[in-house]
Amino acid sequence: MSEAPPVTPPRGFAQSEFEERTARAQRLMAERKLDALLLTTEPNVRYFSGFHSQFWESPTRPWFLIVPLEGRPIAVIPEIGAAGMAATWIEDIRTWPAPRPEDEGVSLLAGVFGETARRFGRIGVTMGHETHLRMPAADFAKLRDRLGNLEIADSTVVTRTLRNIKSPAEIEKIRHVCQLTSHAFEALPARTRTGETEREVCRKL
Repeated sequence: MSEAPPVTPPRGFAQSEFEERTARAQRLMAERKLDALLLTTEPNVRYFSGFHSQFWESPTRPWFLIVPLEGRPIAVIPEIGAAGMAATWIEDIRTWPAPRPEDEGVSLLAGVFGETARRFGRIGVTMGHETHLRMPAADFAKLRDRLGNLEIADSTVVTRTLRNIKSPAEIEKIRHVCQLTSHAFEALPARTRTGETEREVCRKL
């Protein structure tokens, strides 16, 4: 006899979860002499902000989140996503009317880094294994040119270190999903019949 299905934990995370993630990131940034992190992918932006949007499916619109050495993250996003980002804990939201091929947020990014990269002169970007940029290479080159003497360094170790250590809230959700999966596998034999194809069984699962 299998156990009863697990109680569903609350959807999403409390603001305190994002505050703690940011604080942990900033401690690691200080150790590695990084003034800011430039985050460009959906998993990283969501990890620090809680921002969800179907617009990630569009390659014509890049989305950026900057984690400064001090204070809350700063969003640099297409104006179509401003209302969604405003529903998160992020307060500083800077937008442009995308698509705008001549300047897809590059000038806004350069402005943010001009404000934040003052202690070490170094900006972190994930460049390591299992990472990607998710912005046009030409735009990244433009950004580097506009940053002048500011150095761009690999910050993969920062985000990877954060994700490798799960918070109690994350563990609760992981446990819940694993329990749901276990219940599904336990219930599957009673719902299948001899002669069904693997595709049919997978659909039931």
